[in-house]
Amino acid sequence: MKRNLGATTLRRRQRATPPMHAYDALPQPLRQWLAGAALPWSPASTKRIWEKACKEGLSPDDALRRLARAEEKMLSRDKFSCTSL
Repeated sequence: MKRNLGATTLRRRQRATPPMHAYDALPQPLRQWLAGAALPWSPASTKRIWEKACKEGLSPDDALRRLARAEEKMLSRDKFSCTSL
């Protein structure tokens, strides 16, 4: 059974904490980005990128752009990805 992850060659990871609890604790702009993401990101990984961007003094919009670039990079590594996303 594939569940809701779809067809991907990317490695799946186990979660240490319930994902919905971590998701609910995220800032609103980050939750909105995560809801529309092409990949099944974990709240922990997006929070890590978000916090690093904030520590560097980036605006929330710049932090979201950094997340989008990270997602593009991951999609380029997936042999089943569609370039027209």
